[in-house]
Amino acid sequence: MKGLQSILLLLTFFSVQLTISQETTKKKYITKFNNNSKAPKIDGVLDDACWNNVPWGNDFIENDPDENTPPTSQTRFKILYDTKFLYIAIQAFDKEPNKIEKRLARRDSFQGDRVNVLIDSYHDKRTAFVFTTTAAGVKGDEIVTQNGNNWDDSWNPVWYTKAKINKDGWSAEMKIPFSQLRFGNAKEQVWGLNLIRQFFRKNERSVWNRIPAGSAGFISESGELHGLKDLIPQRQLEIQPFTVLQFDSYQAEAGNPFRDGSDFKLNGGIDAKIGVTNDLTLDLTINPDFGQVEADPGAFSLDGFQIFLKEQRPFFVENKNIFDYEFANGQDNLFYSRRIGRNPHGRPSLNSGEYAKTPKNTTILGAAKFSGKTQNGWSIGVLETVTAKEYATIDTNGSRKEELVEPLTNYLVLRAQKDFNNNNSYLGGIFTATNRNLEGKFDYLHTSAYTAGIDFKHQWKNRNYFIDGNIIMSKVSGSTTAIEVTQRSLTHLFQRVDASHVNVDPTRTSLTGTGGKFVAGKSGGGNWRYAGALTWRSPELELNDIGFLRQADEIFQYADVSYQTLKPTKTFRRAMVKLEQSSTYDFEGNYNSFQLELQTNVNWKNNWWTEFGLGHKPRIFNNTFLRGGPRWRFSEENFMFLFFGSDQSKKVNFTIGLIESRSKQQNFAFKRRVFRFNYQPINSLSFAFQTTYNLNPNRTQYVSQKSFGSTSRYILGEIDQKTWDTSLRINYSINPNLSVQFYGSPFITRGTYTNFNYVTNATAENLNDRVQWYTPNQITAIGKEFSVDENGDNVEDYRFKNPNFTFAQFRSNLVVRWEYIPGSEMFLVWSNGATKFGDGSESLTSTVDNLIFNKRADNTFLFKLTYRFLR
Repeated sequence: MKGLQSILLLLTFFSVQLTISQETTKKKYITKFNNNSKAPKIDGVLDDACWNNVPWGNDFIENDPDENTPPTSQTRFKILYDTKFLYIAIQAFDKEPNKIEKRLARRDSFQGDRVNVLIDSYHDKRTAFVFTTTAAGVKGDEIVTQNGNNWDDSWNPVWYTKAKINKDGWSAEMKIPFSQLRFGNAKEQVWGLNLIRQFFRKNERSVWNRIPAGSAGFISESGELHGLKDLIPQRQLEIQPFTVLQFDSYQAEAGNPFRDGSDFKLNGGIDAKIGVTNDLTLDLTINPDFGQVEADPGAFSLDGFQIFLKEQRPFFVENKNIFDYEFANGQDNLFYSRRIGRNPHGRPSLNSGEYAKTPKNTTILGAAKFSGKTQNGWSIGVLETVTAKEYATIDTNGSRKEELVEPLTNYLVLRAQKDFNNNNSYLGGIFTATNRNLEGKFDYLHTSAYTAGIDFKHQWKNRNYFIDGNIIMSKVSGSTTAIEVTQRSLTHLFQRVDASHVNVDPTRTSLTGTGGKFVAGKSGGGNWRYAGALTWRSPELELNDIGFLRQADEIFQYADVSYQTLKPTKTFRRAMVKLEQSSTYDFEGNYNSFQLELQTNVNWKNNWWTEFGLGHKPRIFNNTFLRGGPRWRFSEENFMFLFFGSDQSKKVNFTIGLIESRSKQQNFAFKRRVFRFNYQPINSLSFAFQTTYNLNPNRTQYVSQKSFGSTSRYILGEIDQKTWDTSLRINYSINPNLSVQFYGSPFITRGTYTNFNYVTNATAENLNDRVQWYTPNQITAIGKEFSVDENGDNVEDYRFKNPNFTFAQFRSNLVVRWEYIPGSEMFLVWSNGATKFGDGSESLTSTVDNLIFNKRADNTFLFKLTYRFLR
């Protein structure tokens, strides 16, 4: 296998490569207990007497673009503490205070001049809490894991900050409760510490403790905070009740008693956060409100696979990094939280004259999360959730009955990791369980689904080299019908007519599969980086009860090598070039794909940027394209992409991009055009516009499968698909705690088919040997179907539906958010949306006009109030 040979060559290079470790001296800042009876007033003015008791931390060093040189302007800070709070004072010097960028935005927007305070209170050199304040006083907060490779801004602790412009630049003060941090019970603490300043108008970053260019990590290069003595752990206790009022308005449906034009809902519940220890927190929610403030983006798929959607519900978003387990390449994960509270699996059976009201989502009766990281290096996560039985209400001329559409279901996720070897290595594991009470119904669902996995990582030579990996196993159980449905699903396709290693067994009541990944490479130190990876998903692997798995039965090999500059030149600030190679196989040993790709990325001296890439795919086979039919071959493909943009720190900036893909014999093509435009006319108002236009012609797009005598006919067609996707965001911030946001997004895709054909030799190299085109005498359009007389005897042999389609969707949100006291919020939301399906007869512009201007949209008006009680 060429792919495996590539890995061996890369690992050989990896094993003999010699580098010099970049050891840097750690700076130390020694804080003191505030013996002054008066704590500093958090107003951004550094005139409190208590600040005189501690020294300044100073001598910042530039980190980007010209690493290890003096910055344009210096920064200094002081740190104090008392029994409950950590206090931080910051002075950011600037010789031109009138040019300081003090842009207003919502929390975690990170715009304008700012300073990040990084606190590694575990001192594990992998995990940190980051508190950010901007020159406008906008706060940001993140949990950072994987030594700086994963920044999670879903964390929203309660803390306090203010900033002021002064004659020397700008200053800020922070007040951070110890209850919002996690640390051990040692008599004298040593924490990791770094401060990072973004000098916005020059796009320059400076740091207190040097982070050498090319470092493998970010947190591991922090300095140290000393002097924290006799800290009393502050166990967190937060209780947050909420209430939601919701009014829905929509087009009334004649005769349907459930669609009379409007609905009103009143909901309430309680969220709680309890510090079990100073390291571990228990999150509880009763009757949670999991309504999303922002809508999912429009999406449409022709390949039949499920679409991965980003989690946006606060309970699942917060601390999601603890439960994350991406075991292979892509989006496959053992835990995909969108499964919890999903739309019901079942649909009511209706007779003529009957109407039904079916819940849009499954009710989450309650959920609990137990998570945190201990001082001795254990990361722990436990998630337990119960979703209710759901019923559809059926109305027959005023007489009503209920029909079960979703069973009672329990979801469990257990996650743990242990650091060792001076935090250069870890070993972890995960276990998930899904159990359903089917009550003799839903014979197509699994009664139980379990997954388990172990993962590890080892780093050495100042973390420049690494090897990591994981191994997972899954088992699903259910009725013979449920397991057969799984075997025949697009993820597995055991019925493939040309596969000898899998077959559908209708007597089975369980499936057990495995998967995993092994990666090794060089991630830091010097200009060169390289890595090699091997992942696999066995045919019986199944994760989709609580996880996400697109396709099983695959072995994926990957290798890359890259070169990046460490110092700016007269032409550019930084540049990178990367060469990637990948290949795939299935478990029968079929060599399915090979790809080479060259990528470049340049950040120019004026802070404009360019990305360019070329790729070649000489071998493309697909096991799923014919939906259970034989393995299909696409013609070889070449592709390129080019994106460039202006300085993103300017108040007016743009991005223009294109992707071009073409295949041999014009089998298929893909063209994408992208334009993004951002404008901030004043500090409190910003506009962000993005539009994408796709052309995706394909001479052999799958349409249907029919029988012709004893032969299966896999019918394809030449599709002309066009897609337009646009979004507009408007943000207006009255102050750091009060903002108005608008989001609007039309999404339209249209596909029309001509030149229908059928598969003759699915793996032939020549397209004309792969398919046979129908002649005009063989195929006839009849209404919304096509009739086929393949043998010319004037008798219909089979027919298939006209596959032409239009899918259009418009979604918008207008949100007023007010954090009236720290941790307590009020939301006013107006959501507007419409969806339309069509037969492809309308143009894209006509579809937009009919959807947005000529069709009544669904409207939702929502008021939500939360109040956070703190101890």
